[in-house]
Amino acid sequence: MSTLPHRVTLVDVGPRDGLQNEKQPVATEHKARLVAMLQDAGLKNIEVTSFVSPKWVPQMGDNTAVMAAIERRPGVRYSVLTPNMKGLESALPTKPDEIVVFGAASEAFSQKNINCSVAESIERFAPVVEAAHAAGLKVRGALSCAVGCPYEGDISPDQVERVVLLMKGIGVDHLGVADTIGVGTPRRIQAAMERALKHYPLHEVSGHFHDTYGQALSNIYACLEMGIHTFDTSVAGLGGCPYAKGATGNVATEDVVFLLNGLGIETGIDLDRLVDAGAFISEQLGRPPVSRVARALLAKRQG
Repeated sequence: MSTLPHRVTLVDVGPRDGLQNEKQPVATEHKARLVAMLQDAGLKNIEVTSFVSPKWVPQMGDNTAVMAAIERRPGVRYSVLTPNMKGLESALPTKPDEIVVFGAASEAFSQKNINCSVAESIERFAPVVEAAHAAGLKVRGALSCAVGCPYEGDISPDQVERVVLLMKGIGVDHLGVADTIGVGTPRRIQAAMERALKHYPLHEVSGHFHDTYGQALSNIYACLEMGIHTFDTSVAGLGGCPYAKGATGNVATEDVVFLLNGLGIETGIDLDRLVDAGAFISEQLGRPPVSRVARALLAKRQG
């Protein structure tokens, strides 16, 4: 029996990655309230917004306003996604604690999404990483499509390692391995993670799993067995998966906390308050939370 970590850090990406994929706009004040409620629940790492062109991602058009509206608390890290220098230049005055850059393990995905090769996409981030470091910010790299791609199909661990090395080469501090379309299963996820761990220390590798095929919790457990102790999750399971019709997006923070509580692993997160945060934002979106744990606990409260 492998020893599981005693404590796990969850990065709630609901306000950014979650809401970015939602069809209807959410008011700035509601986004700020969501961040406040996540903090109340004990989350110490929150991905707040994205500094991208509002033409491409209208949902994140209020990025500066959201960063101004959130109530900063000591000990909480606020991160933002910056896809290019222009994004970073807009983000810096809002004082994030870290920035996120991204690259795909799939050439087809890179070409379709940003019209350039994987190597070119990472090269574009080199000045962003350098400028972020000069401003004293940590840089997280998200490696998307780490096990499967909507255009290319299966992605090999060799393809993953190639991008891990490119990210390391431009100075990315932390590597997040992302199963963007949710097709991964435990052994395949472990194979991808092994390649990241060849080049990054355990505490600088994290998992980002979508629950499209219902495998996210199994994949998290498989990572825990390897000692990985940082994961991206999304309150209420926010964010559909743009490549699979009707599919859920990110794994729900509530479901992961319930799993970790059951394993006796500390998170510092109050599940009841987390359910409140998920219920609040789901109400703004006019639908119940995607999280099964949240639905069960909300039903229990009404009972």
